[in-house]
Amino acid sequence: MIQRITIIGAGNLATHLSVELKRAGYEILQVYSRTEKSAKELAAKLESDFTNSINKISKEADLYIVALKDSAVLEVLSKIDFQNKPLIHCSGSLPLSILKSYSENIGVLYPLQTFSKNRKVNFKEIPVFVEANNQETEKLLIKLASSISPKVSVLSSDKRKSLHIAAVFACNFVNHFYTLAGDFLQTEDIAFEVLYPLISETAKKVQEMNPADAQTGPAVRFDENIINDHLKQLNNFPDHQEVYKSISKSIFKRHQEKNK
Repeated sequence: MIQRITIIGAGNLATHLSVELKRAGYEILQVYSRTEKSAKELAAKLESDFTNSINKISKEADLYIVALKDSAVLEVLSKIDFQNKPLIHCSGSLPLSILKSYSENIGVLYPLQTFSKNRKVNFKEIPVFVEANNQETEKLLIKLASSISPKVSVLSSDKRKSLHIAAVFACNFVNHFYTLAGDFLQTEDIAFEVLYPLISETAKKVQEMNPADAQTGPAVRFDENIINDHLKQLNNFPDHQEVYKSISKSIFKRHQEKNK
């Protein structure tokens, strides 16, 4: 039975996940972060203990959740004795197997959402994917995940990695395009806010129809006059130009394939 949880990490995901687990009735026993300030801030929200010393991580937890950037996970794991307690990570890309040297009961809990510390999210709308190395741990994780979301599924490491790649396209790259659009509009003294209705309609539309069918714009028909005119106006933005050309070619190619 899981009741007391130690959170290893104090970033965006660690913050949202730990707050939600506390709301679901779990005791967050301790928060660990390399920086005392971030550990202390999160612990204050959770009314829990905190530490920035790996050697002081509690051995009394029923579950250890590693919510760190991927590059830091192995470095931290190698310094902690988990005593074969259930140990999970929350990465979309890292396989379950990276935990096998550190506990006999391992798993993954992956919420498919973008998180920012100071922006609220509704976990009831977030799909959560779990994986474990044995049935007992899988049952524990399904119960844990179901306490914060009704959308819980078991997914293998390979499938989860594929899902993460798709999420990078659908979220991270799209958000970067917003940044590029905002940078360009700023030089033209046009407020980024005028794009809000367009952004909103695009997001709504792909939930109701195939994204390929929803595609509009000059690249669909490869209108060279408009495309070349746009590229000319982007002469002072070489990075924008490269992205514009590459994505326009990709859109046109995809549109041609769709209509074969």
